[in-house]
Amino acid sequence: MPLTLPQIRRNCAIARTRMQDARNQRWAFGAFNLDDEATLKAVTKAALKLQAPVLVEVSQGEVDDIGLYNIRDLVDNFKAEYGIEIYINLDHSPSVEAAKKGIEAGFEFIHIDISQANHDASDEEIIRATKEVVDYARLTGASVESEPHYFGGGSSLFKQDIDYEEIKKTFSTPESAKHFVTSTGIDTFAAAVGNLHGKYPVPKILDLDLLKSIREAINCNISLHGGSDTPGHYFREAVKIGVTKININSDMRFAYRRTLDKVLAENPDEISVSKLISKSVIDAVSAVVESKLLDFNSAHRMIKI
Repeated sequence: MPLTLPQIRRNCAIARTRMQDARNQRWAFGAFNLDDEATLKAVTKAALKLQAPVLVEVSQGEVDDIGLYNIRDLVDNFKAEYGIEIYINLDHSPSVEAAKKGIEAGFEFIHIDISQANHDASDEEIIRATKEVVDYARLTGASVESEPHYFGGGSSLFKQDIDYEEIKKTFSTPESAKHFVTSTGIDTFAAAVGNLHGKYPVPKILDLDLLKSIREAINCNISLHGGSDTPGHYFREAVKIGVTKININSDMRFAYRRTLDKVLAENPDEISVSKLISKSVIDAVSAVVESKLLDFNSAHRMIKI
């Protein structure tokens, strides 16, 4: 059942306050991709165990598969049943129109990423579209996140090593971050400091000195995308610097797929896949979420909402 506008505005106001709490208290929200109900159960289980607030997020693919309002209802049902502090982020929304639909559906966080759909989008196009979403988000008070360029990698298991000389060409700079934040009025800046979408055969390396410089240059929230395969000490330092949102996807999907493959092979006569998912997969994914929440210093930060 759709939320009323006053309900949406209340949720968004709480979410904004909590992001400020995270920054002041030096912890970060884990933003975990929601593929299906089993993934939501895994995130909920970890959040309950550690009493940690969480975001779940969906990109356009999940929106197309599940539906914006179905996602909103599913998360709200879990929120009511388990008493967890949980919010929804629309991740890498590829157009102004799609972002506006997320705002109208009551998502507390909106990530507008024009360069996702058009890698060659100009700075002017990205700024103009982002500012339009920022202006529209005033309807509900949703927090808007963006970045001034295409963010590399993808939701895949990559076989090649990371070419950091190439990746460094897309790193954020304090100057460009400040210009983008000032030009758009966004609430959260998605920094690129070595974080990269996907899983690779080598661990990722974050430029923490660059992250510090970006933190000093801008006064809005900072997020890190592409958190999978990143050694935990980088996250622990990043939250001390002032990062308040870290996205995790591929590590969860890897655990889901590998565990499901294993239990399917071990139970060839079981035709109820949902039983196998409930028996083994949810625990495997939940363990990934737990480990990240501990690195993000968000355990025991949950409040009643």
